[in-house]
Amino acid sequence: MRDKSVLQYRSAIISLILLVIAGCASVPTNLPKTESTAMTDTSQTKLAGASAQWRAGNPTLNGFYPLTQGLDAFGARLLLMDHAEKSIDVQYFLMKPDAAGLVFAERILAAADRGVRVRFLIDDVFTTVKDNAFIMMDEHPNIEVRIFNPISRKGIYALNYAGNFKLANRRMHNKAFIVDNALAIVGGRNIAEEYFQLDTTGEFIDFDMLSAGPIVQQLSGEFDEYWNHKLAVPMSYFYDEEDKELEARIRENVTAEMKRSGDTIYGDATSTQLMQKLLKGEIEAYIAEARLIADSPDKLLEKVSAEQKLVATAIAEAMLLAEDEIIIFTPYFIPGKAGLELINEVRARGVRVVLVTNSLATNNHTSVYSAYSKYRKPVLEAGVELWEARGDAAMTILPDGTRTQEHLTLHTKGIIIDRRYAFVGSLNLDPRSIDINTEMGVIIDSKPMSEGMARRALEGVPPMAYRVQLNDKGKVTWHATIDGKEVVETKAPQTSAWLRFKAWFLKIAPEKQL
Repeated sequence: MRDKSVLQYRSAIISLILLVIAGCASVPTNLPKTESTAMTDTSQTKLAGASAQWRAGNPTLNGFYPLTQGLDAFGARLLLMDHAEKSIDVQYFLMKPDAAGLVFAERILAAADRGVRVRFLIDDVFTTVKDNAFIMMDEHPNIEVRIFNPISRKGIYALNYAGNFKLANRRMHNKAFIVDNALAIVGGRNIAEEYFQLDTTGEFIDFDMLSAGPIVQQLSGEFDEYWNHKLAVPMSYFYDEEDKELEARIRENVTAEMKRSGDTIYGDATSTQLMQKLLKGEIEAYIAEARLIADSPDKLLEKVSAEQKLVATAIAEAMLLAEDEIIIFTPYFIPGKAGLELINEVRARGVRVVLVTNSLATNNHTSVYSAYSKYRKPVLEAGVELWEARGDAAMTILPDGTRTQEHLTLHTKGIIIDRRYAFVGSLNLDPRSIDINTEMGVIIDSKPMSEGMARRALEGVPPMAYRVQLNDKGKVTWHATIDGKEVVETKAPQTSAWLRFKAWFLKIAPEKQL
């Protein structure tokens, strides 16, 4: 009898779970929407003129300028919006309702008020901006917002996610910002304070590339493909007439918040030395050939195969062609069997490999570090020069010259090959980027730029990272020079016993989902 009761109880629980899952809501992917493409009548805009001036004498080539400082990267976006005349196309993985998001949105609205067409494409899951703010933007006659691969707002959000996990788990990680189809910014930054030196509690060390020339038209093509894809759901699907009434009030709140805090942030970001040079046309771009590599949005709908992993495959092919040196910056590094084989192959040919990634203290995803730690020894045995970021190494110089120390997290995604080729984009070297999400990036063929990037990297890494090595007993050790003193650690530096235990315990997490 007892066994029968237990079976009945289990059956009831299973039935309840199935009923809940069956009741989970999803967003249809066949919603009607207007297809649109990048504007091509932009040749007479100021930004098109700036692009031509940058590339004077080289109309078929591209112009690039690295944006290494967060405040400069934010200022560049703001200035491009201020000078937009025809169009702004925005594509990001996440946006937050913080000071950066506020100022960014206000400049978007100001451009739209001038008649600029804005297409705003944002991935859903990690974006924390509330729907009513996007509704307010979408209601502007010159702005259209689309949410990529959204989770239904009907019912319980967590259940909707779990009930549609197969698709909901797969995200658009792409990041592109294109103005007047003439200038663009591509790289690793999202729209939030920590990416732009605006968060005083910590800093994400990141990297973007200001771009001009034919590469911008390639980026526009990538944007159009995602914008018109069936997973890009119009924001209008998520609201009704009652929601529209909120628009005026929300717009007033945005304006008021901008006056309280945004003006200062806007002024700081647009008045840096680099931004003043940009305004005066005093920046000399690196002129180079380049190509865009981007996954298809269909990657999220299909079983992952080599044919779908376009960005990861292109990067692997480029690394296999290296003759002398590969320098890799990646926040999250889980190479897997294929990645280890690639590393061993290039090392067997005598190619120097320098890898910079997060330490346990700086990694914002402990489970990812846990999986990475299993590969650390094989990577070191292959002869890779491995570095892990120090949590206390971030030093920000404020506009008034004041230096402040912040907690550092490495977020840069970049690869330099033979000091000639440079990749910048959204790709992390982990299963989530390679197998689950969509990614994009640009491979640039510029010896002058890549040499400078490599030199600055090799000079800048030792002061902000631990060199990871194996001692005589084959144990992992961490080495650094801090305040002029040589430091050797035998446990993950700058971490508590609890964090180290958590990292050990989380090795049970499924590596393919990280």
